Amino acid sequence: MARSVAVFGAGGKMGFRVARKLAEAGHDMRAVEIGETGRARLAEAGIGAMTEIEGLAGAEVVVLALPDNIIGKVATAIAPQLAPGTMVLILDAAAPYADVLPRDRPDLTYFVGHPCHPPLYNDETDWAARRDYHGGVAKQAIVCALMQGPEAHYALGVEICRAMWSPVTRVHRVTVEQLAILEPGLSEMVAMAMVDVMSLAVDECATKYGIDREAAQDFLIGHLNVEIAMWFGFSPKVPSDAAMLVQEFGKQLIMKDNWREVLSPAMVRKGADLIVHGKG
Repeated sequence: MARSVAVFGAGGKMGFRVARKLAEAGHDMRAVEIGETGRARLAEAGIGAMTEIEGLAGAEVVVLALPDNIIGKVATAIAPQLAPGTMVLILDAAAPYADVLPRDRPDLTYFVGHPCHPPLYNDETDWAARRDYHGGVAKQAIVCALMQGPEAHYALGVEICRAMWSPVTRVHRVTVEQLAILEPGLSEMVAMAMVDVMSLAVDECATKYGIDREAAQDFLIGHLNVEIAMWFGFSPKVPSDAAMLVQEFGKQLIMKDNWREVLSPAMVRKGADLIVHGKG
């Protein structure tokens, strides 16, 4: 079923991807974009940019593909123009969890969706899909949360998210708080922080200990392939006793005893506030 969907920020990096996907899926996609670079990107793809008024007229769903720090301002500005029952769809949990969406419109639906991105271990055989790290070509799962609105609107939100991030394998339903624990908590405050440390460790091997950087990176990436597969159940977990012993020794050196608190709602809220307001 074709839906009328206004995409704010349709010429941006994320907005452009989801706008094209919505149009390809046959929805009445209205590209709202004020930036010259974004409008030029849309024009190159044969998509005409609309004004805010044109995009919102009769829109069933409004996708805010915008930086987190302006979502509250834009949502507040357009809310008076939205008919009761309109869905406002945000692409990650930071702004909703930081409580910036208008509270005076209980007749609007707030929906949050986010892609999981293509998994490390998959059954893709096409080369383009195997090299697709962000999604849109390779299959991926998504997470969705109905923050406010009738239960019947959950299916509508999933329908739009499936189109934006197709091809989709699974849809996981979570609360907004749970989505915030996943991102920025799990994905950025935990995983990205550790990946950054691993990258710095490769640099340390090269600059301080004279190991060829390519050798250090090949060694790390190859071991990560094995270790992630074992720890997350993609292959039998069979590390040696010596490896397990030295792993625990390393954890004591680089991790605090209270590291799990980074995933607590209180810490995740600080992370969301940092993203949205620039302070946590």
